[in-house]
Amino acid sequence: MVKQKLRAFITDRNGKIVIAQPPNIPIIGWFLLLLGSWWVTAEPWHGAMAFFSAAFLFTWAWMELTQGASPIRRVFGALVLLYLLGSRLLFD
Repeated sequence: MVKQKLRAFITDRNGKIVIAQPPNIPIIGWFLLLLGSWWVTAEPWHGAMAFFSAAFLFTWAWMELTQGASPIRRVFGALVLLYLLGSRLLFD
């Protein structure tokens, strides 16, 4: 019973296990801009890179939440969205 529910949580419509996938454009953009924001400390470049890095991560999370291949991918998207929103509300 538990095994069936776990399998349904990590598989797509075709029965393939989908936990991790190759990176897509929003994740690549997030990672590159995050690295850039760590490397470039001069304003306004640092702030712009940090902002667009968060925007790319938000885009990825929204896409996962609304179009994720499996339920676990949708949960990942929801958790990242909650983290982004919570960190902006609590720390800005």
